[in-house]
Amino acid sequence: MRAGVLTGSAMAVVEPHRVVFVGWGSIARATVRLLGDAPIEVVAVAKRPETPAPSDLPAGARLLTDPDELVGLRPDVVVEAAGRDAVGPWGRAALESGADLIVSSTSALADEVLRDELEELATGHGARVVVHPGALGGVDALAAAAAMGIGAVEHRIVKPPGAWLGTPAEEEFDLETLDESVTIFCGTAAEAASRFPRNANVAMTTALAGIGPDQTKVTLVADPAATTNRHEISATGSFGRLAVTIDNQPLPDNPKTSAMAALNLARCIRNRVGPFVI
Repeated sequence: MRAGVLTGSAMAVVEPHRVVFVGWGSIARATVRLLGDAPIEVVAVAKRPETPAPSDLPAGARLLTDPDELVGLRPDVVVEAAGRDAVGPWGRAALESGADLIVSSTSALADEVLRDELEELATGHGARVVVHPGALGGVDALAAAAAMGIGAVEHRIVKPPGAWLGTPAEEEFDLETLDESVTIFCGTAAEAASRFPRNANVAMTTALAGIGPDQTKVTLVADPAATTNRHEISATGSFGRLAVTIDNQPLPDNPKTSAMAALNLARCIRNRVGPFVI
């Protein structure tokens, strides 16, 4: 963080943390609202060139359409909240500028080549790639347990049938008339991220925190009785046993997005600037 300190009895003067958001959808908007009066400044928002310019940009924020436009902005952190395809181009530009990169669309990191490239760029430019928990809980414990050794991890995702519309599940099931719970996918986190990049995005977060994309088991369920998006994570290893369940309520302005995704992203940013961190 850039900061200046006054001597004597004067209070310390801290410059706002300069943040660029890639994507200005419901998660980014909710995150900025949740940050409240935290000492951050949204200096720019990036969008796809073909999409209309949003009318509610934060005061003073520039509108970007090309990753090269990051040059000269001096961001402290670039926050990706735009989807899998944005991670590569904006991530490279962010890290090359020396800014940290916060990734929300973790399904992009199923690409091992991209993952290694971003890590190398971060190392070479003194920056970091940060994966926040998204809609999950317990990621910190899972990542901590990995240091002692984890034998098995399973991530089970249960959503209402309508949440799986527009996915490969439609090819096998009549989602609109389901009258009982059905398993629509069972495989690895790498496979889930490739086949269900939006709906099973956070399965890659679990995988990266624990034993990796090819060893983490993922089960996806369409349940007509479900009223929330449920994530059930279980892990066993030398540390003991971990079992975490979270039932996510949606953001008020976007029923497809879990409120916890914005809450965790806001916490991730706040922890960069707060004097007391948990």
